[in-house]
Amino acid sequence: MKMPGRMIWTLLMSLFKKPATVLYPAVKVEMPDKFRGKLVFDANKCIGCKLCMKDCPTSAITIKKVGDKQFECVIDLARCVYCAQCVDSCPKDALRSTAEFELASLDRDKLTMVFNAKETPTPAEPSKEGPSPAPKSEPEAGNKT
Repeated sequence: MKMPGRMIWTLLMSLFKKPATVLYPAVKVEMPDKFRGKLVFDANKCIGCKLCMKDCPTSAITIKKVGDKQFECVIDLARCVYCAQCVDSCPKDALRSTAEFELASLDRDKLTMVFNAKETPTPAEPSKEGPSPAPKSEPEAGNKT
């Protein structure tokens, strides 16, 4: 050792410094604003252009048409590398990244997420049945007419 006194000085100085790490499981970490975590799909905004499928380098996204202007998205989180190219390429912002990063699972099937399209009637298609009738109430046991 050339300078043993310098090592002691560095050791003593490190005793009074704040630690560079956090106690992760006990203390939750707040992610930065532009963190690229778990993907979320909004079926109401999707127009079915499939640009997200084309831009995904690992083919982790599949868009299926399930109805008139209704699309379903299947995201395989086991294949996703969280590059967010799909988020950047979506013209209607139907995909977005969240701050969720705790995605570990022992079952690979739990890493496949299916975002179903909402099956609500559009205003152009009014219901043919009309308003639903009010439910009939049963007469009470003590009151017979």
